[in-house]
Amino acid sequence: MKEAHIRPSSALRRFLDGEASGGLVLMGAAALALAVANSPLAGAYFASLEHKVLGLSVLHWINDALMAVFFLFVGLEIKREMLDGQLSSWPRRILPGIAALGGIVVPALIFVALNLGDGGHPKGWAIPSATDIAFALGVLSLLGPRVPVSLKIFLTALAIIDDLGAVVIIAIFYTSGVDLAYLGGAFAVLVSLAVLNRLGVSRLSPYLALGAVLWFLVLKSGIHATLAGVALALTIPLRRSPGQPDDVTSPLHRLEHGLHSWVAFLIVPVFGFANAGVSFAGMSLSTLAEPLPLGVALGLFLGKQVGVFLFSWAAIRAGLVDVPRNATMGQLYGVSVLCGIGFTMSLFIGLLAFPTEPQLQDAVKLGVLVGSGLSALVGAALLRVLKPEPWLKAEKA
Repeated sequence: MKEAHIRPSSALRRFLDGEASGGLVLMGAAALALAVANSPLAGAYFASLEHKVLGLSVLHWINDALMAVFFLFVGLEIKREMLDGQLSSWPRRILPGIAALGGIVVPALIFVALNLGDGGHPKGWAIPSATDIAFALGVLSLLGPRVPVSLKIFLTALAIIDDLGAVVIIAIFYTSGVDLAYLGGAFAVLVSLAVLNRLGVSRLSPYLALGAVLWFLVLKSGIHATLAGVALALTIPLRRSPGQPDDVTSPLHRLEHGLHSWVAFLIVPVFGFANAGVSFAGMSLSTLAEPLPLGVALGLFLGKQVGVFLFSWAAIRAGLVDVPRNATMGQLYGVSVLCGIGFTMSLFIGLLAFPTEPQLQDAVKLGVLVGSGLSALVGAALLRVLKPEPWLKAEKA
């Protein structure tokens, strides 16, 4: 009898196996930022973020340089899962793809409906469109085995497609004033990276060196520099052979695993700490009722759950897909609510939508915190009160 070939696990699958501990670290960083921003240390906190280093503020370095590494990791995960993972075939893509579409369209419609009138800011329509993988999986990890693995995979696949959608949205709708000379240089570097891939170069150093040049050229071109990370990721080779998973020594696999801990436990928490801090001084409940924060909060909490669940339900009723294995429609709804946790990417898109308006950025942060917080609490509560299914009782027995 032949020994079964064991598919090497990606960093994303190890993230799941590790109970999404990075998401818990992110929660702690966000809570700490809020505490500091509303304490006597607030002045030092905000001043340190504006401190200049090599011509750019600390906050600028975090949002443009560190987050480019985050987007590199996201790009690697998208490529990995599309070619050799949970999204490697159309049957696997249908349900999370349809759910992700609903989770982008409905929140945007709710946001725009609330921001079309006087005092509204429709430019922020994409803010409630993304799900935070780490944060959502961190909440799921607190529920232990009450949630079947199939739903964790569904949530992960949906969030990856969400991230892909967010990258496309950023590239199309939040780019202006493009410098064609720098953009041409960036394109030339990207072609060079593709040539390295075609030649079968497996050393990572040439890709990373050219990736640094690509980041600089994209930054100067007027396109947001983080997109350089995604572009670089798509050129990193993934070795595959018919009927076999990718080689564990392939460049993409090695880079993905090398970045995992840095992204999960340093880059994303640092971004969360730097961007979640909002002072509540002078704010009241009426502040949340303003179009911008209300549109973000309701887009995440209401729009995400309605869009994800309604589109999923329609696909299941139409016979296009089945309910995720060992899961009920109630559990699917609970996970749909958790999709409203849009922390990292929502904050990031908010910064792009209102780059020179700190007051509007604070309004976005308030909406993201309220919408994500409600989604986490209500989603976790729903999944906790649902009775264990017979399959789970049998496993425990």
